[in-house]
Amino acid sequence: MSAIEKAINPITPNSEKKTRTRWMIVAMLFLVTAINYADRATLSIAGSDMSNQLGLDSVMMGYVFSAFAWSYVAGQIPGGWLLDRFGSKKVYFWSIFLWSCFTLLQGTIGIFGSVGTAVIILFGLRFLVGLAEAPSFPANSRIVASWFPGHERGTAAATFNSAQYFATVLFAPIMGYITYKFGWEYVFYFMGTIGIIVAFIWLKTIHNPKEHPRISQAELDYIEAGGALIHMDQTDAKKGVNWSNVKKLLSNRMLLGIYLGQYCITTLTYFFLTWFPVYLVQERGMTILEVGFIASLPAICGFLGGILGGLFSDFLLRKGFSLTVARKTPIVIGMVMSMSLVAANYVEAQWVVIFVMALAFFGKGFGALGWAVVSDTSPKEMSGVSGGLFNTFGNIAGITTPIIIGYIISVTGSFNGALIFVGANALVAIFSYLFLVGEIKRVKLTS
Repeated sequence: MSAIEKAINPITPNSEKKTRTRWMIVAMLFLVTAINYADRATLSIAGSDMSNQLGLDSVMMGYVFSAFAWSYVAGQIPGGWLLDRFGSKKVYFWSIFLWSCFTLLQGTIGIFGSVGTAVIILFGLRFLVGLAEAPSFPANSRIVASWFPGHERGTAAATFNSAQYFATVLFAPIMGYITYKFGWEYVFYFMGTIGIIVAFIWLKTIHNPKEHPRISQAELDYIEAGGALIHMDQTDAKKGVNWSNVKKLLSNRMLLGIYLGQYCITTLTYFFLTWFPVYLVQERGMTILEVGFIASLPAICGFLGGILGGLFSDFLLRKGFSLTVARKTPIVIGMVMSMSLVAANYVEAQWVVIFVMALAFFGKGFGALGWAVVSDTSPKEMSGVSGGLFNTFGNIAGITTPIIIGYIISVTGSFNGALIFVGANALVAIFSYLFLVGEIKRVKLTS
Protein backbone atom coordinates (compact mmCIF):
# COMPACT_ATOMS: atom_id res chain seq x y z
CA MET A 1 0.00 0.00 0.00
CA SER A 2 1.40 3.43 -0.98
CA ALA A 3 1.75 6.39 1.36
CA ILE A 4 -1.15 8.16 -0.43
CA GLU A 5 -3.39 5.07 -0.04
CA LYS A 6 -2.48 4.81 3.66
CA ALA A 7 -3.39 8.46 4.14
CA ILE A 8 -6.75 7.99 2.44
CA ASN A 9 -7.51 4.57 4.10
CA PRO A 10 -5.61 4.49 7.37
CA ILE A 11 -5.32 0.99 8.88
CA THR A 12 -4.82 0.57 12.58
CA PRO A 13 -2.37 -2.04 13.87
CA ASN A 14 -5.34 -3.93 15.35
CA SER A 15 -6.92 -4.47 11.92
CA GLU A 16 -3.77 -5.09 9.87
CA LYS A 17 -2.91 -8.49 11.27
CA LYS A 18 -5.04 -11.56 11.91
CA THR A 19 -4.90 -11.90 15.68
CA ARG A 20 -5.26 -15.20 17.55
CA THR A 21 -7.62 -14.05 20.25
CA ARG A 22 -9.79 -17.15 19.78
CA TRP A 23 -6.98 -19.30 21.22
CA MET A 24 -6.85 -17.10 24.32
CA ILE A 25 -10.56 -17.76 24.71
CA VAL A 26 -10.12 -21.53 24.49
CA ALA A 27 -7.22 -21.31 26.98
CA MET A 28 -9.64 -19.75 29.46
CA LEU A 29 -12.17 -22.49 28.75
CA PHE A 30 -9.40 -25.01 29.41
CA LEU A 31 -8.59 -23.46 32.81
CA VAL A 32 -12.22 -23.28 33.93
CA THR A 33 -12.92 -26.83 32.77
CA ALA A 34 -9.85 -28.11 34.64
CA ILE A 35 -11.18 -26.55 37.85
CA ASN A 36 -14.65 -27.90 37.02
CA TYR A 37 -13.35 -31.47 36.87
CA ALA A 38 -11.03 -31.06 39.84
CA ASP A 39 -14.04 -30.02 41.93
CA ARG A 40 -15.91 -33.11 40.73
CA ALA A 41 -12.93 -35.28 41.70
CA THR A 42 -12.45 -33.85 45.19
CA LEU A 43 -14.69 -36.51 46.67
CA SER A 44 -12.85 -39.37 44.97
CA ILE A 45 -9.50 -38.16 46.36
CA ALA A 46 -10.87 -37.47 49.84
CA GLY A 47 -13.29 -40.42 49.68
CA SER A 48 -11.24 -43.15 51.36
CA ASP A 49 -10.31 -41.05 54.41
CA MET A 50 -13.76 -39.50 54.56
CA SER A 51 -15.57 -42.85 54.38
CA ASN A 52 -13.35 -44.26 57.12
CA GLN A 53 -14.08 -41.29 59.37
CA LEU A 54 -17.82 -41.22 58.66
CA GLY A 55 -18.29 -44.99 58.45
CA LEU A 56 -19.65 -45.18 54.89
CA ASP A 57 -19.83 -48.49 53.01
CA SER A 58 -19.42 -48.93 49.22
CA VAL A 59 -23.15 -48.63 48.46
CA MET A 60 -23.49 -45.42 50.49
CA MET A 61 -20.41 -44.00 48.77
CA GLY A 62 -21.91 -44.93 45.42
CA TYR A 63 -24.99 -42.84 46.17
CA VAL A 64 -22.89 -39.92 47.45
CA PHE A 65 -20.72 -40.10 44.33
CA SER A 66 -23.89 -39.99 42.20
CA ALA A 67 -25.39 -36.94 43.97
CA PHE A 68 -23.55 -34.54 41.67
CA ALA A 69 -24.98 -36.14 38.54
CA TRP A 70 -28.64 -36.11 39.64
CA SER A 71 -28.79 -32.32 39.66
CA TYR A 72 -26.25 -31.92 36.86
CA VAL A 73 -28.55 -33.88 34.58
CA ALA A 74 -31.70 -32.10 35.79
CA GLY A 75 -30.08 -28.70 35.25
CA GLN A 76 -28.93 -29.22 31.66
CA ILE A 77 -31.98 -27.97 29.75
CA PRO A 78 -32.69 -25.06 32.15
CA GLY A 79 -28.99 -24.21 32.05
CA GLY A 80 -29.00 -24.30 28.26
CA TRP A 81 -32.05 -22.04 28.17
CA LEU A 82 -30.31 -19.55 30.50
CA LEU A 83 -27.30 -19.52 28.17
CA ASP A 84 -29.45 -18.88 25.09
CA ARG A 85 -31.45 -16.23 26.92
CA PHE A 86 -28.78 -14.29 28.85
CA GLY A 87 -25.51 -15.20 27.13
CA SER A 88 -22.53 -17.31 28.08
CA LYS A 89 -20.46 -14.75 29.98
CA LYS A 90 -22.91 -13.88 32.77
CA VAL A 91 -24.39 -17.34 33.21
CA TYR A 92 -20.98 -19.03 33.29
CA PHE A 93 -19.68 -16.54 35.89
CA TRP A 94 -22.47 -17.41 38.32
CA SER A 95 -21.99 -21.08 37.55
CA ILE A 96 -18.28 -21.00 38.48
CA PHE A 97 -18.83 -18.83 41.56
CA LEU A 98 -21.66 -20.93 43.01
CA TRP A 99 -20.15 -24.37 42.40
CA SER A 100 -16.93 -23.18 44.06
CA CYS A 101 -18.82 -21.96 47.12
CA PHE A 102 -20.63 -25.30 47.46
CA THR A 103 -17.32 -27.14 47.04
CA LEU A 104 -15.75 -25.13 49.83
CA LEU A 105 -18.68 -25.89 52.18
CA GLN A 106 -18.15 -29.65 51.80
CA GLY A 107 -15.10 -29.31 54.02
CA THR A 108 -17.38 -28.49 56.97
CA ILE A 109 -19.37 -31.74 57.13
CA GLY A 110 -16.98 -33.24 59.66
CA ILE A 111 -18.52 -31.01 62.35
CA PHE A 112 -21.69 -33.09 62.33
CA GLY A 113 -21.52 -35.91 64.84
CA SER A 114 -24.26 -38.04 63.32
CA VAL A 115 -23.24 -40.16 60.33
CA GLY A 116 -26.73 -39.89 58.86
CA THR A 117 -26.76 -36.09 59.11
CA ALA A 118 -23.29 -35.78 57.61
CA VAL A 119 -24.22 -38.02 54.67
CA ILE A 120 -27.42 -36.07 53.97
CA ILE A 121 -25.58 -32.73 54.03
CA LEU A 122 -22.75 -34.09 51.88
CA PHE A 123 -25.28 -35.46 49.37
CA GLY A 124 -27.04 -32.08 49.37
CA LEU A 125 -23.87 -30.09 48.77
CA ARG A 126 -22.76 -32.42 45.98
CA PHE A 127 -26.24 -32.02 44.52
CA LEU A 128 -25.86 -28.23 44.56
CA VAL A 129 -22.40 -28.44 42.95
CA GLY A 130 -23.92 -30.45 40.10
CA LEU A 131 -26.76 -27.97 39.66
CA ALA A 132 -24.36 -25.02 39.55
CA GLU A 133 -22.07 -26.77 37.05
CA ALA A 134 -24.92 -27.68 34.69
CA PRO A 135 -24.42 -24.77 32.22
CA SER A 136 -20.64 -25.26 31.96
CA PHE A 137 -20.19 -27.62 29.02
CA PRO A 138 -23.10 -26.27 26.94
CA ALA A 139 -21.47 -22.86 27.47
CA ASN A 140 -18.11 -24.23 26.31
CA SER A 141 -19.79 -25.56 23.18
CA ARG A 142 -21.58 -22.27 22.50
CA ILE A 143 -18.38 -20.26 22.92
CA VAL A 144 -16.41 -22.57 20.61
CA ALA A 145 -19.19 -22.41 18.00
CA SER A 146 -19.13 -18.61 18.11
CA TRP A 147 -15.34 -18.21 18.12
CA PHE A 148 -14.02 -20.95 15.82
CA PRO A 149 -14.35 -21.81 12.13
CA GLY A 150 -15.46 -25.37 11.39
CA HIS A 151 -12.01 -26.69 10.46
CA GLU A 152 -10.57 -25.62 13.84
CA ARG A 153 -13.54 -26.59 15.95
CA GLY A 154 -12.41 -30.16 16.62
CA THR A 155 -9.10 -28.96 18.04
CA ALA A 156 -10.78 -26.24 20.12
CA ALA A 157 -13.40 -28.59 21.58
CA ALA A 158 -10.82 -31.29 22.23
CA THR A 159 -8.61 -28.73 23.99
CA PHE A 160 -11.21 -27.68 26.55
CA ASN A 161 -12.46 -31.26 26.90
CA SER A 162 -8.92 -32.54 27.55
CA ALA A 163 -8.82 -30.29 30.61
CA GLN A 164 -10.59 -33.06 32.51
CA TYR A 165 -7.35 -35.09 32.30
CA PHE A 166 -5.15 -32.09 33.01
CA ALA A 167 -7.24 -31.58 36.16
CA THR A 168 -6.10 -35.01 37.34
CA VAL A 169 -2.50 -34.38 36.28
CA LEU A 170 -2.27 -31.07 38.14
CA PHE A 171 -4.72 -31.32 41.00
CA ALA A 172 -4.72 -35.03 41.94
CA PRO A 173 -1.15 -34.93 43.34
CA ILE A 174 -1.91 -31.64 45.11
CA MET A 175 -5.17 -32.92 46.59
CA GLY A 176 -3.56 -36.22 47.54
CA TYR A 177 -0.78 -34.35 49.36
CA ILE A 178 -3.27 -32.05 51.10
CA THR A 179 -5.31 -35.06 52.26
CA TYR A 180 -2.20 -36.84 53.51
CA LYS A 181 -0.66 -33.80 55.21
CA PHE A 182 -3.61 -31.79 56.51
CA GLY A 183 -6.76 -33.92 56.24
CA TRP A 184 -9.53 -34.44 53.68
CA GLU A 185 -11.43 -31.27 54.70
CA TYR A 186 -8.72 -29.00 53.30
CA VAL A 187 -9.10 -30.44 49.80
CA PHE A 188 -12.52 -28.78 49.62
CA TYR A 189 -11.31 -25.50 51.13
CA PHE A 190 -8.42 -25.34 48.64
CA MET A 191 -10.44 -26.07 45.49
CA GLY A 192 -13.37 -23.86 46.50
CA THR A 193 -11.11 -20.86 47.04
CA ILE A 194 -9.35 -21.29 43.69
CA GLY A 195 -12.69 -21.50 41.87
CA ILE A 196 -14.01 -18.28 43.44
CA ILE A 197 -10.88 -16.41 42.31
CA VAL A 198 -11.13 -17.78 38.76
CA ALA A 199 -14.79 -16.75 38.52
CA PHE A 200 -13.79 -13.08 38.72
CA ILE A 201 -10.93 -13.58 36.26
CA TRP A 202 -13.55 -14.99 33.86
CA LEU A 203 -15.50 -11.71 33.92
CA LYS A 204 -12.43 -9.77 32.79
CA THR A 205 -11.38 -12.25 30.10
CA ILE A 206 -14.43 -13.45 28.16
CA HIS A 207 -16.26 -11.38 25.52
CA ASN A 208 -18.31 -12.05 22.39
CA PRO A 209 -16.22 -11.98 19.18
CA LYS A 210 -17.61 -8.64 18.00
CA GLU A 211 -17.05 -7.05 21.43
CA HIS A 212 -13.59 -8.36 22.31
CA PRO A 213 -11.08 -5.48 22.67
CA ARG A 214 -8.15 -7.51 21.31
CA ILE A 215 -9.65 -9.09 18.20
CA SER A 216 -8.71 -7.69 14.77
CA GLN A 217 -11.14 -7.30 11.91
CA ALA A 218 -9.05 -9.84 9.98
CA GLU A 219 -9.59 -12.50 12.64
CA LEU A 220 -13.28 -11.65 12.90
CA ASP A 221 -13.69 -12.01 9.12
CA TYR A 222 -11.70 -15.26 9.18
CA ILE A 223 -13.77 -17.00 11.83
CA GLU A 224 -17.07 -15.77 10.37
CA ALA A 225 -16.11 -16.98 6.87
CA GLY A 226 -15.27 -20.38 8.39
CA GLY A 227 -18.75 -20.78 9.88
CA ALA A 228 -18.34 -19.32 13.37
CA LEU A 229 -21.68 -18.16 14.78
CA ILE A 230 -20.37 -14.78 15.90
CA HIS A 231 -23.85 -13.33 16.56
CA MET A 232 -24.93 -16.21 18.80
CA ASP A 233 -25.34 -14.32 22.07
CA GLN A 234 -27.42 -11.69 20.30
CA THR A 235 -29.87 -14.35 19.07
CA ASP A 236 -33.39 -13.94 20.42
CA ALA A 237 -33.88 -17.21 22.26
CA LYS A 238 -37.66 -16.97 21.99
CA LYS A 239 -37.41 -17.63 18.26
CA GLY A 240 -35.75 -21.01 18.66
CA VAL A 241 -36.35 -22.28 22.17
CA ASN A 242 -39.74 -23.94 22.42
CA TRP A 243 -40.94 -27.43 23.20
CA SER A 244 -41.85 -28.12 19.58
CA ASN A 245 -38.23 -27.63 18.56
CA VAL A 246 -37.00 -29.65 21.53
CA LYS A 247 -39.17 -32.52 20.28
CA LYS A 248 -37.58 -32.18 16.85
CA LEU A 249 -34.15 -32.60 18.39
CA LEU A 250 -35.30 -35.64 20.38
CA SER A 251 -36.75 -37.29 17.27
CA ASN A 252 -33.61 -36.81 15.18
CA ARG A 253 -31.89 -40.19 14.65
CA MET A 254 -28.44 -38.66 14.26
CA LEU A 255 -28.74 -36.81 17.56
CA LEU A 256 -30.17 -39.82 19.39
CA GLY A 257 -27.18 -41.88 18.26
CA ILE A 258 -24.84 -39.13 19.45
CA TYR A 259 -26.65 -39.00 22.80
CA LEU A 260 -26.34 -42.77 23.30
CA GLY A 261 -22.67 -42.66 22.38
CA GLN A 262 -22.07 -39.85 24.84
CA TYR A 263 -23.80 -41.77 27.62
CA CYS A 264 -21.43 -44.68 27.08
CA ILE A 265 -18.33 -42.48 26.81
CA THR A 266 -19.33 -40.61 29.97
CA THR A 267 -19.58 -43.95 31.78
CA LEU A 268 -15.81 -44.20 31.32
CA THR A 269 -15.42 -40.63 32.55
CA TYR A 270 -17.30 -41.26 35.77
CA PHE A 271 -15.45 -44.48 36.49
CA PHE A 272 -12.19 -42.53 36.38
CA LEU A 273 -13.69 -39.61 38.34
CA THR A 274 -15.25 -41.63 41.14
CA TRP A 275 -14.12 -45.23 41.62
CA PHE A 276 -10.67 -45.25 39.99
CA PRO A 277 -8.74 -43.82 42.98
CA VAL A 278 -10.72 -46.14 45.28
CA TYR A 279 -9.83 -49.05 42.97
CA LEU A 280 -6.13 -48.25 43.32
CA VAL A 281 -6.40 -48.11 47.12
CA GLN A 282 -8.72 -51.05 47.80
CA GLU A 283 -7.95 -53.44 44.93
CA ARG A 284 -4.28 -52.62 44.33
CA GLY A 285 -3.19 -51.74 47.87
CA MET A 286 -1.79 -48.27 47.18
CA THR A 287 -1.73 -45.44 49.72
CA ILE A 288 -3.72 -42.27 49.11
CA LEU A 289 -0.44 -40.36 48.66
CA GLU A 290 0.67 -42.85 46.00
CA VAL A 291 -2.72 -42.62 44.32
CA GLY A 292 -2.47 -38.85 44.06
CA PHE A 293 0.72 -39.17 41.99
CA ILE A 294 0.12 -42.47 40.18
CA ALA A 295 -3.38 -41.47 39.03
CA SER A 296 -1.79 -38.51 37.26
CA LEU A 297 0.17 -40.79 34.90
CA PRO A 298 -2.85 -42.22 33.04
CA ALA A 299 -4.36 -38.73 33.13
CA ILE A 300 -1.36 -37.34 31.25
CA CYS A 301 -2.07 -39.93 28.55
CA GLY A 302 -5.73 -38.90 28.53
CA PHE A 303 -4.74 -35.26 28.11
CA LEU A 304 -2.41 -36.09 25.20
CA GLY A 305 -5.07 -38.32 23.65
CA GLY A 306 -7.64 -35.54 23.89
CA ILE A 307 -5.43 -33.01 22.11
CA LEU A 308 -4.30 -35.50 19.45
CA GLY A 309 -7.86 -36.67 18.80
CA GLY A 310 -8.98 -33.12 18.00
CA LEU A 311 -5.91 -32.42 15.87
CA PHE A 312 -6.39 -35.69 13.97
CA SER A 313 -10.05 -34.93 13.32
CA ASP A 314 -9.30 -31.45 11.95
CA PHE A 315 -6.39 -32.90 9.94
CA LEU A 316 -8.82 -35.28 8.22
CA LEU A 317 -11.10 -32.34 7.42
CA ARG A 318 -8.24 -30.37 5.87
CA LYS A 319 -7.30 -33.42 3.77
CA GLY A 320 -10.76 -33.41 2.22
CA PHE A 321 -12.52 -36.10 4.23
CA SER A 322 -16.13 -35.48 5.12
CA LEU A 323 -17.16 -34.12 8.51
CA THR A 324 -18.71 -37.51 9.26
CA VAL A 325 -15.48 -39.42 8.65
CA ALA A 326 -13.36 -36.80 10.40
CA ARG A 327 -15.39 -36.95 13.61
CA LYS A 328 -16.29 -40.66 13.74
CA THR A 329 -12.82 -42.08 13.03
CA PRO A 330 -11.11 -40.79 16.21
CA ILE A 331 -14.15 -41.73 18.30
CA VAL A 332 -14.13 -45.35 17.12
CA ILE A 333 -10.34 -45.71 17.45
CA GLY A 334 -10.41 -44.17 20.90
CA MET A 335 -13.17 -46.45 22.19
CA VAL A 336 -11.34 -49.54 20.93
CA MET A 337 -8.31 -48.46 22.97
CA SER A 338 -10.49 -47.73 26.01
CA MET A 339 -11.72 -51.31 26.08
CA SER A 340 -8.19 -52.36 27.04
CA LEU A 341 -8.92 -51.52 30.71
CA VAL A 342 -10.63 -54.93 31.04
CA ALA A 343 -7.14 -56.47 30.77
CA ALA A 344 -6.38 -55.10 34.26
CA ASN A 345 -8.50 -57.99 35.61
CA TYR A 346 -5.90 -60.47 34.40
CA VAL A 347 -2.61 -58.93 35.54
CA GLU A 348 -0.97 -58.57 38.94
CA ALA A 349 1.99 -56.23 38.46
CA GLN A 350 1.11 -52.66 39.40
CA TRP A 351 3.09 -51.16 36.53
CA VAL A 352 1.10 -53.25 34.03
CA VAL A 353 -2.17 -52.08 35.60
CA ILE A 354 -1.06 -48.45 35.29
CA PHE A 355 0.01 -49.06 31.67
CA VAL A 356 -3.38 -50.60 30.80
CA MET A 357 -5.24 -47.76 32.48
CA ALA A 358 -3.01 -45.21 30.74
CA LEU A 359 -3.86 -46.75 27.37
CA ALA A 360 -7.57 -46.66 28.25
CA PHE A 361 -7.24 -43.02 29.38
CA PHE A 362 -5.48 -42.14 26.13
CA GLY A 363 -8.20 -43.82 24.08
CA LYS A 364 -10.96 -42.16 26.04
CA GLY A 365 -9.34 -38.77 25.43
CA PHE A 366 -8.68 -39.50 21.75
CA GLY A 367 -12.31 -40.41 21.18
CA ALA A 368 -13.91 -37.68 23.28
CA LEU A 369 -15.04 -35.52 20.36
CA GLY A 370 -18.67 -35.32 21.41
CA TRP A 371 -18.56 -31.59 22.08
CA ALA A 372 -17.04 -30.91 18.67
CA VAL A 373 -19.93 -32.88 17.20
CA VAL A 374 -22.39 -30.78 19.22
CA SER A 375 -20.82 -27.57 17.88
CA ASP A 376 -21.11 -29.05 14.36
CA THR A 377 -24.74 -30.18 14.67
CA SER A 378 -26.60 -27.77 17.01
CA PRO A 379 -29.16 -25.45 15.41
CA LYS A 380 -27.98 -21.87 15.82
CA GLU A 381 -31.32 -20.77 17.34
CA MET A 382 -30.95 -23.03 20.39
CA SER A 383 -27.37 -24.15 20.68
CA GLY A 384 -27.47 -23.90 24.47
CA VAL A 385 -30.50 -26.15 24.77
CA SER A 386 -29.06 -28.57 22.21
CA GLY A 387 -25.84 -28.82 24.22
CA GLY A 388 -27.92 -29.22 27.36
CA LEU A 389 -29.81 -32.17 25.87
CA PHE A 390 -26.53 -33.78 24.80
CA ASN A 391 -25.08 -33.33 28.28
CA THR A 392 -28.30 -34.55 29.91
CA PHE A 393 -28.13 -37.92 28.17
CA GLY A 394 -24.38 -38.16 28.66
CA ASN A 395 -24.42 -37.42 32.36
CA ILE A 396 -27.19 -39.83 33.22
CA ALA A 397 -24.11 -42.05 33.32
CA GLY A 398 -22.96 -39.97 36.26
CA ILE A 399 -25.98 -41.24 38.16
CA THR A 400 -25.92 -44.85 37.02
CA THR A 401 -22.17 -45.57 36.89
CA PRO A 402 -21.20 -44.93 40.54
CA ILE A 403 -24.28 -46.77 41.82
CA ILE A 404 -23.95 -49.79 39.49
CA ILE A 405 -20.24 -50.14 40.28
CA GLY A 406 -20.99 -49.78 44.00
CA TYR A 407 -23.45 -52.67 43.82
CA ILE A 408 -21.07 -54.78 41.70
CA ILE A 409 -18.34 -54.35 44.31
CA SER A 410 -20.76 -55.04 47.16
CA VAL A 411 -22.06 -58.26 45.58
CA THR A 412 -18.80 -59.64 44.11
CA GLY A 413 -16.25 -58.23 46.53
CA SER A 414 -13.96 -57.06 43.69
CA PHE A 415 -13.66 -54.58 40.83
CA ASN A 416 -13.47 -57.24 38.07
CA GLY A 417 -17.12 -56.96 37.08
CA ALA A 418 -16.92 -53.18 37.27
CA LEU A 419 -14.12 -53.06 34.68
CA ILE A 420 -16.08 -55.36 32.36
CA PHE A 421 -19.12 -53.09 32.73
CA VAL A 422 -17.07 -50.01 31.79
CA GLY A 423 -15.43 -51.77 28.82
CA ALA A 424 -18.82 -52.90 27.50
CA ASN A 425 -19.98 -49.29 27.40
CA ALA A 426 -17.06 -48.38 25.15
CA LEU A 427 -18.19 -51.13 22.77
CA VAL A 428 -21.76 -49.80 22.70
CA ALA A 429 -20.44 -46.30 21.89
CA ILE A 430 -18.66 -47.75 18.84
CA PHE A 431 -21.83 -49.40 17.56
CA SER A 432 -23.85 -46.24 18.17
CA TYR A 433 -21.57 -44.05 16.06
CA LEU A 434 -21.16 -46.65 13.32
CA PHE A 435 -24.78 -47.74 12.93
CA LEU A 436 -27.09 -45.11 14.42
CA VAL A 437 -25.58 -41.67 13.87
CA GLY A 438 -25.27 -41.67 10.07
CA GLU A 439 -24.16 -38.43 8.40
CA ILE A 440 -23.03 -35.68 10.79
CA LYS A 441 -24.48 -32.31 9.79
CA ARG A 442 -26.02 -29.21 11.36
CA VAL A 443 -29.68 -29.54 12.30
CA LYS A 444 -31.87 -26.86 10.72
CA LEU A 445 -35.13 -25.94 12.39
CA THR A 446 -38.08 -25.18 10.16
CA SER A 447 -41.12 -23.18 11.21
